[in-house]
Amino acid sequence: MNGNNQVNAALSDPNVPLQADGNIDQMLQQLHADFDPVYNMLMNYQCAIMQVETKFNILNNRLSMQDEQNPIESIKSRVKSLDSIIRKLEKLGLPITIEAAEENLRDIAGVRVVCSFVDDIHRIEENFLAQEDITLVTRKDYISNPKPGGYRSLHLVVKTPIYTEIGKKDMFVEIQMRTIAMDFWASLEHKLRYKKNLDPRLAEELAEELKSCAEESAKLDEKMLRIRERIANAKA
Repeated sequence: MNGNNQVNAALSDPNVPLQADGNIDQMLQQLHADFDPVYNMLMNYQCAIMQVETKFNILNNRLSMQDEQNPIESIKSRVKSLDSIIRKLEKLGLPITIEAAEENLRDIAGVRVVCSFVDDIHRIEENFLAQEDITLVTRKDYISNPKPGGYRSLHLVVKTPIYTEIGKKDMFVEIQMRTIAMDFWASLEHKLRYKKNLDPRLAEELAEELKSCAEESAKLDEKMLRIRERIANAKA
């Protein structure tokens, strides 16, 4: 079976794997040539994102009525690109098929929820997971247990149903929940980490400085929370 036939077979029948014996760029071109099944997959993930975003927006509105302030500052989302999906499947040694992507990749659909305060994160999480059509798959708390480099965030992978023209389909969505300070730090760290051709000694020094910045950001979150509590108590 030549490369083009492999791709067409894999797209039309998810049980037919692609042999990763060709150039990745050639496989990308072949996949783009027969895009309909892939487009449907990506659209399903976009629908799952829209559903999750709606749930967070509703929670934000309802909780803001109780506290007279919005616990959620912003909601960002993205569907992983086709190129990224293929490269991740290849990296994991998995067949390049729709079925392999849907069964093994949990971060194709991603939603980032940025909150003002740490306790808002936990309150939003509790209310979100209490909804009957949301199933928690994995939970990683990098706020209580930061990564060695200083990264802080709460990661959830959930399963939620969408309703397509051919019926119900369960979809995985990865959710990251952060404070404003955590999001600011993570965005800058990501940009600096992918800077090329850095001297190893300089890279090590910068890693230590970034870790120190993460600790300062965590202290800032704690201070801001204490200020909010003092204001709330003063009003009472």
